[in-house]
Amino acid sequence: MRHLLALLLCLSQPAAAQDVAGEFDYYVLSLSWSPNWCAIEGDARGSSQCDTGAGFGWILHGLWPQYEQGWPTNCRSRFRNPTRAQTADMADIMGTSGLAWYQWNKHGVCAGLDSADYYALARVAYEKVTRPEVLRQVNRDITLPANLIEAAFLRANPDLAADQITITCKDNAIQEARICLTRDLAFRDCGSDVIRDCTLQSAAFAPIR
Repeated sequence: MRHLLALLLCLSQPAAAQDVAGEFDYYVLSLSWSPNWCAIEGDARGSSQCDTGAGFGWILHGLWPQYEQGWPTNCRSRFRNPTRAQTADMADIMGTSGLAWYQWNKHGVCAGLDSADYYALARVAYEKVTRPEVLRQVNRDITLPANLIEAAFLRANPDLAADQITITCKDNAIQEARICLTRDLAFRDCGSDVIRDCTLQSAAFAPIR
């Protein structure tokens, strides 16, 4: 009887609202520092992104549809999933085809675009941002203040403002640079839930392999 009442209670709860694909306010372009991701979890996974000589620095983690507060999830796309060829074509900037597939399923389906257009837009967004060349010249494991990463991006991108980028950390290491873009891919201020800069003064930063 108790189990029956619990089941009836669950059935009486309203279904979770489903976000509508294409209805969002702006994009967050997420760039991940590949050497740190590899040191923290990629090596343990045996990811080809972490192979010696792969040469990955800032990879495209994703292009994420965003609300002014929060972000869409659980969108139902009317478009087909990407082909293996499409995801493989993104590995040069995303590290692996698997990440390209994952990002489509989690974020791309909420963009209101088919997979080809979503990947094309993500590539344009990635290429819009100049990744600081000085960071590719690091040749040993170092620690640095996280705000130096932001300063390097601002220096390399004169049209980018401090309120339009945030640096994140994970496990005491630099994780990502997240840059906010309009739906037309112009730089714009980030929402209050995105601007959460890492404040570490000694964040780990690994060199490119």
